[in-house]
Amino acid sequence: MFATGVGHFVEWFDFGLYGTLAAFIGLHFFQADDPALALLSSFAVFGAGFVMRPLGGLWFGSLGDRIGRRRVLASVIMLTSGATFLIGLLPTYSQVGLLATVLLVLVRLVQGFAAGGESAGATTFLAEYAPARRRGLFTSWIDTFGFLAFVAASGLVVLLTTVLGEAAMKEWGWRIPFLLAGPLGWIGLYLRTHLEDSPEFLALKQSHKTEAAPLQVAVTTERRALGFCIGFVVIKAVGHWMLQAFIPGYLTTALRFPTQQAYLITTLGLLAVAVMVPFMGYLSDRFGRRPLMLAGCMGFILLSWPAMGLMAQGDVVSALLAMLLLGICIAAFDGACCAAIAELFPTRIRFGGIAIAYNVAVAFFGGITPWFSAWLVLKSGNPLAPALFVMMAALITFLTVLRAKESAGLPLRR
Repeated sequence: MFATGVGHFVEWFDFGLYGTLAAFIGLHFFQADDPALALLSSFAVFGAGFVMRPLGGLWFGSLGDRIGRRRVLASVIMLTSGATFLIGLLPTYSQVGLLATVLLVLVRLVQGFAAGGESAGATTFLAEYAPARRRGLFTSWIDTFGFLAFVAASGLVVLLTTVLGEAAMKEWGWRIPFLLAGPLGWIGLYLRTHLEDSPEFLALKQSHKTEAAPLQVAVTTERRALGFCIGFVVIKAVGHWMLQAFIPGYLTTALRFPTQQAYLITTLGLLAVAVMVPFMGYLSDRFGRRPLMLAGCMGFILLSWPAMGLMAQGDVVSALLAMLLLGICIAAFDGACCAAIAELFPTRIRFGGIAIAYNVAVAFFGGITPWFSAWLVLKSGNPLAPALFVMMAALITFLTVLRAKESAGLPLRR
């Protein structure tokens, strides 16, 4: 579990840096005098990376069900780390003009392609290792390490801004976190290549029951499971990328928080979420997946607007309280979600099934979250407007979970 989690940490530290540093990237790769428009352009490229996630999911999902989970997880971490490292070396718009923007988009597409195999692979791997009555707790660590990765990314930005100063950070310091992706990728690769594949997959392989065309089987025989998975992931994607990618830039551009304060608020908020998620995973093993997921959705529906209102007060304490309110909602949902997703599919197509559905939902909903939220603020002039998008996503998932059957404690489908 630790080795898988650390690898997931490295993967999402790399992928999350772009969202964390979106405000800085917008200043260097786009022609826009208005910081809000530059941020909007930066979020548009952020979303472009998500377009490739379904394609990455198709490719890596098929491989994972045919050759094993471990080998795929090792390959995606190196692909992501390499692409992230390149962002730290790219020339800026002032140096090469539009070519800088094009290169940034290409690197983001590579990142998105690789990310298409990460979450599905890690979820499949840990679910197949976990005891049936502890599957919620085991798989909750996927999101815990993911949030810790964003804490590390945000915390590193706070540290660098403090040490270098805001002017130096805007000019060249923003490159440093991206350049760290290279050595971190090698650490993740080492950990993942020293894992054994999951017992469930090894048993399947030894009995010669792996599918030659797992994606085709998933689409033709597991459409209901695919639909539930997409519905589950809607609020997961929107909630994650609202907190991790939109909020840091929103605090600095729309609410005029100093950069250091904005990233400190984000760091502390995400750290609180990371601490809560395993506890919620434990509760999902005790009381079921559906109660935790429904509670998380209802929390988003009821608290998103008040939380954004608190954040708009413009002081640190109110912003931290808002992050905590939203964080409790996503922690409750995430604690149960990964296990619930894994329990939808049989082992022979689990990686591919999750990869298809998860990445379709993330591409459509998660990828547009930062851009659409920034657009709502820009067009409406109302800093609370992004709450409406979160509430809509939560309602979609709430209705999906209501139709789903409880799966906690049951053996995985073979």
